[in-house]
Amino acid sequence: MYHSVARSPNAATRALSVAPEAFAEQMALLHDRGFTPVGTARLAAAWRSGGPLPERPVLITFDDGYEGVHRHALPALAAHGFASTLFVSTGWLRGAHDTGGGLDTMLDWDQVRELAGAGTEIGGHSHTHPQLDQVTDAALRFELLRCREIITAELGSRPASFAYPYGYSSTRVRRSVRAAGFAQSLAVGNGLARRRQGPYALQRVTVRRTTGIEEFERLVEGRSLARAFARDRALTKGYALVRRARQVRRKAIRSRD
Repeated sequence: MYHSVARSPNAATRALSVAPEAFAEQMALLHDRGFTPVGTARLAAAWRSGGPLPERPVLITFDDGYEGVHRHALPALAAHGFASTLFVSTGWLRGAHDTGGGLDTMLDWDQVRELAGAGTEIGGHSHTHPQLDQVTDAALRFELLRCREIITAELGSRPASFAYPYGYSSTRVRRSVRAAGFAQSLAVGNGLARRRQGPYALQRVTVRRTTGIEEFERLVEGRSLARAFARDRALTKGYALVRRARQVRRKAIRSRD
């Protein structure tokens, strides 16, 4: 799971930004180790049908829609003929639908179309990037349907895949994503995606600016994941308790109203 690929990211995106040179080195490692990148839709379809996959499949995904995915990541992917999936927050992209929420320089729709034309799968990532499990049913439906509607209108085909903003979901959110017409969705989890997770809770591994090439190799080989992300998981568990308390409080307020 990547976000921004940039030489000079701003403070808001720096931690989850990867330098272009580092990204190129990581793609070269995947090539040298015999991995074959596939799109999210292809992976899920193969798992559903029992169809074949390459011997060492890997997903390369980008969240949000930062301009560096076109400027820096696309040439590195093209050099190896690699597939990838870009999950866009439609209200963050530059152009007619821009709500002004983007954290750094975002893609415009011409660039998204170029990425799609180069073989990048374009998936949904909501419209304005909220924590979907914290919003009302009406707001959740809007975020999903508006995102799907805009991608369909701009690209001429409906998106098949979705990724949860911040990685957060719930049973309600997953059911809504399915009802909105997305066939599969990805979380974070910092673990390898496995069929038993189900098509709406597939896990991914975070790549950061601090991820060196040796650590990257361990991550893609599935080694030392628990140790690498122990702090993340501890923080996630603590924040999950806070978020559940907020949900209970909101439900209590709505029931009184």
